[in-house]
Amino acid sequence: MNSPSHDPQANASSPTLTAAMVTASYAPDFERCQLLCETVDRHVTGMGHHYILVEHRDVALFRQLETSNRSVIDERDLLPKWLHAFDDPLSLFRRRIWLSSKTMPLRGWHVQQLRRIAIAGHAGEDILVFCDSDVVFLKPFDCAAFRQGNKVRLFRRDDALLAGGHDTHLAWSRNAARALGIASPATSPHDYISTLIAWRRQSVLDMCAHIEATHGRHWIEVIGADRRFSECMLYGRFVDEVIGGRGHFHGGQEFCRVHWTGQPLSDAQFAAFVADMMPGQVAIGMQSFIGTDLAQIRRLADA
Repeated sequence: MNSPSHDPQANASSPTLTAAMVTASYAPDFERCQLLCETVDRHVTGMGHHYILVEHRDVALFRQLETSNRSVIDERDLLPKWLHAFDDPLSLFRRRIWLSSKTMPLRGWHVQQLRRIAIAGHAGEDILVFCDSDVVFLKPFDCAAFRQGNKVRLFRRDDALLAGGHDTHLAWSRNAARALGIASPATSPHDYISTLIAWRRQSVLDMCAHIEATHGRHWIEVIGADRRFSECMLYGRFVDEVIGGRGHFHGGQEFCRVHWTGQPLSDAQFAAFVADMMPGQVAIGMQSFIGTDLAQIRRLADA
């Protein structure tokens, strides 16, 4: 992935930064992604396009969601040809696995992260707004919230990893340092992971070029050498520690309230979950693997 030698946004008199939304999805989440698209069209402004990133075999299914400002992108147009998807016999062919001689075996959630990075080489907009397919917008939202002049908002939960219980996040942070060539500190105290966040497209290109220059290998080879990685940790540490925050400002407010783990919510619990949304939160995310009834979510979205 090649990046220009200059930052086209460095001049304060540059035109307003453009934005696009990016959603990585797969067939089991199709109906959730369909609901996301409906609520994006109903509530979201300030973006020019919506990219949905899927595996090759899911392209035909997701084409149903395409409009004049929504495109379905085949991962074959984003990822190197040496990374191949197969039905995994170890899961009795229920799950997919991506294999190559250059990376560890990768699962779908790993490859979704790679697609989110790789879309920077395909999209033309300045700001990439990432939104999972199990998110539903309940209130109006303007993507201008990710922009201050010529700077893009970097989500950062300051010092969140200093408390105990974040072993997985610290492993992701440590591997981000390895990929980016950051000798010290081995881990960052900050958490950069959330949904409904934004990246500067040019900075993503610069990050990939930096990884390749540091290691002399394709950026996916470097990242995929260890399956404990997070694209958000990579990007956050690159912006803060490699380019010194250039072109960005920090924000810790979460625009989406997410039910990450646990059991499906009852109607009463669901109502309480929505009622407890913080000021400024405009969407909810109900992790699809929890099994929340989609009809329950749709009733709320259509209310």
